[in-house]
Amino acid sequence: MGHLRLPSRVPVIAVTGVALLVAGCTSTKSGGSDSSAASGGKVSIGLVTKTNSNPYFVKLRESAQTEADAKGAKLIALAGKFDGDNQGQVDAINNLVTQGVKGILITPSNSTGVLGAIKAARDKGILVIALDTATDPASAVDATFATDNEAAGVKQGKYVKAALGSKKPAVVLLDGTPGSTVDDLRHKGFLEGFGLKSGSAEIKGTAVTNGDQTKAQTAMENLYQRDHGINAVYTINEPAAAGAAQALSGKTGVVIGSIDGSCTGVGNVKSGKFAATVMQFPKKMAQDGVDAVVDYAKTNKKPSGFIDTGSQLITDKPVAGLDSKDTAWGLKNCWG
Repeated sequence: MGHLRLPSRVPVIAVTGVALLVAGCTSTKSGGSDSSAASGGKVSIGLVTKTNSNPYFVKLRESAQTEADAKGAKLIALAGKFDGDNQGQVDAINNLVTQGVKGILITPSNSTGVLGAIKAARDKGILVIALDTATDPASAVDATFATDNEAAGVKQGKYVKAALGSKKPAVVLLDGTPGSTVDDLRHKGFLEGFGLKSGSAEIKGTAVTNGDQTKAQTAMENLYQRDHGINAVYTINEPAAAGAAQALSGKTGVVIGSIDGSCTGVGNVKSGKFAATVMQFPKKMAQDGVDAVVDYAKTNKKPSGFIDTGSQLITDKPVAGLDSKDTAWGLKNCWG
């Protein structure tokens, strides 16, 4: 889950409050799910991400585009203006329905806020798959291809706890965006992996960062100013971890963990800015999503349920009992 990310190289056209990235062909005409006729025989696939600026979603979109090209399909990619832009995503779904896509792949900013638009799309025979972030309820979409974010949080928590060794824990939690399912699951998983409960005395502070490096740096500076004994940091993603590392620059004995698996994040683990990260695989999410829509167009067969696309602990300081890969492996497979 990925959050703060890099600008795309693909041209951007503003449409109904969202960014429309047109790939391959011109826009298709309306016509429900008759995507083949609308796009000259190509299967049209819609992709709706949380933002266009977050490198995680840039990677996901680029991977979806590559797979669509390989399958002879047309990808129409749209996004909210910012992380949490629920109305922008609703507008994007409605836009894609009018363009006659066969399937929609979506990373919902709000797990409940897009349900009405998703239902309207499915009622027209459009396959809808959640990528990266589940809807609530999960049955609102046909299937979900995503990281098991609670399990990823558990991996971060177990590692940070183990890396402390015999030190008495003094933990801070740098959370993402309140109400986000991904954030809630990672937070819960970290506590479970570390062996903590909400309100545990070992937790010395929490802060909302929205996954933003600058906000995380400011929050970490403030938290450390209040308690110089902090020795463990949970972060929602790698930009937040980078912010925490900057705030703690020059200080020793603090274990920072994270989740994402970008090449930048793995590089920060390699350089020692933070101790470990848990890699996700957005490329696989995107490829599997595109393949599912193409298969649906050919066979009318729909995927169902939650499909875990996996996660991997990355560190150059392994601990006994935890499966991990080093940063050399991580740099070869980042967001693979």
